[in-house]
Amino acid sequence: MAATKTIELRTGIPGPRSQEILERKERVVAEPLSIFLPVVIEHGEGATLTDVDGNTFIDFTGGVGCLNVGHAHPRVVAAVQEQSAKYLHTDFTIIPYEVYVTLAERLVAAAPFSGPAKAAFFNAGTEAVENAIKFARAYTKRPAVIAFEGGFHGRTLLSLSLTSKTHPYKAGFGPFAPEVYRMPFAQDYRGPSAADALAALERALVTTVAAETVAAIVIEAVQGEGGFVVAPPEFLDGIRRICDDNGIVLVVDEVQTGYGRTGRMFAIEHYGIEPDLITVAKSIAAGLPLSGVVGKAAIMDSVGDSGVGGTYVGNPVAQAAALAVLDVFEDEGLVDRASAIGDTIRARMETWQQRWDAVGDVRGLGAMLAIELVHDRATKNPAPEVASAIVEAAAARGLLLLKSGIYSNCIRVLVPLVISDAELDEALGVWEQALDLVLG
Repeated sequence: MAATKTIELRTGIPGPRSQEILERKERVVAEPLSIFLPVVIEHGEGATLTDVDGNTFIDFTGGVGCLNVGHAHPRVVAAVQEQSAKYLHTDFTIIPYEVYVTLAERLVAAAPFSGPAKAAFFNAGTEAVENAIKFARAYTKRPAVIAFEGGFHGRTLLSLSLTSKTHPYKAGFGPFAPEVYRMPFAQDYRGPSAADALAALERALVTTVAAETVAAIVIEAVQGEGGFVVAPPEFLDGIRRICDDNGIVLVVDEVQTGYGRTGRMFAIEHYGIEPDLITVAKSIAAGLPLSGVVGKAAIMDSVGDSGVGGTYVGNPVAQAAALAVLDVFEDEGLVDRASAIGDTIRARMETWQQRWDAVGDVRGLGAMLAIELVHDRATKNPAPEVASAIVEAAAARGLLLLKSGIYSNCIRVLVPLVISDAELDEALGVWEQALDLVLG
């Protein structure tokens, strides 16, 4: 193996100190919180992390999409330290603070709305989704919500009802929230076509749920946990038309797609349609708990006084981090950087697809890219165990990768957008070695 510039492995993976901590974890941490990569972090910087054994990795997991500005960006750290020294908490609706207002101003300005828009802040992506439904229900005075196969919207009750993957997320946790209806999501690789998916939706408004009772349609422009499935443009055009025709609020979940990941600030900007509400989280505050709903002012103002909120929502330390994140995006050109990173990665992935039949599909937008592993290109039989073996081989060589997909057979890219060209090239070389080891 050629000498590497960033990756430095001093022990086997996991190293002895990581193993010791993970053994302690087994005794005191609830069992469902299983560990995907047996690497205990000691510190991170940019697109790299170093574990407690002194091994340095390139991190393509990006905190599951929270670290678009990278680990411990100095400007974010400084903002957090400065705000923490002033005050940690009041509850904005009891004693307000300027940072909340400033972040709302900047996020509204960045969001894809042509008319008046407003924002409200929460803690996690799942809370943003649940509150978006509250806004939509208050505005329309309707109960029902439509979501899509393969969608992921969170793990609290209503969001989990919207989420579309039984294991590990839903099995054993019912009953779920009522008045949630699931429709096919169009995709180019496995189908259905946009025309067929839209026909199914329009038929369901006749046979399953009356259009005049639907408050919201909730959709990801690129499905995240679903395997980085990109919605065909004609599909989202049709969804927008159906919402307009029936007075339904279109909620676009940008929790994983937002903040430059797709080469636009928000993924919906690729489609030239305007949502009614968007949800944001993950990279909004570089990993601190913060989320938001941004949307058309008339909808955002429709909830009664104190109808949304919560003790910790819009925490000032997280919001100070969020303002620093926006500064980094502007000053370092991270949206354009995502496009450049994506071009580089996609080109390599397409060579892998040509070389190995097991790489059934290469897809995504910008730097939000994935490969799908299959046993047979004709049948597209999913190969989750092959994907797992590749991830393990990559980790053993210093690259940390994540899986996704309803069959857990996709390997996705959530690399920090601050990665250098040299680090990116090194990481793709390691990924290729892992593919070669597993696929021959």
